[in-house]
Amino acid sequence: MAMKSGLPALAQAHVPRYGEEDKDKTQTEKTAEKEAQRAYERSLGNIPAQKGSDPWGIARDNSPPKAATKTASPKPKAKTDTKTDSAAKQ
Repeated sequence: MAMKSGLPALAQAHVPRYGEEDKDKTQTEKTAEKEAQRAYERSLGNIPAQKGSDPWGIARDNSPPKAATKTASPKPKAKTDTKTDSAAKQ
């Protein structure tokens, strides 16, 4: 249906302008807002706790780090070149 009045259709009756102060809320509006806030907080309590996500979990090894042992295996001694040792002794 087309409007015959020629006025534009607005979604809101009054659009607030910059710097314009809000109207004072009535007691019923204040009560409704408090009840809505309480309902929101109650609904948050119904959400189960979620465990943390680890997006790189498949790329990492989940085993605990191995403790470094200093006495596990002694380092092999470096081979000495007998030619240079015998030349140095002469």
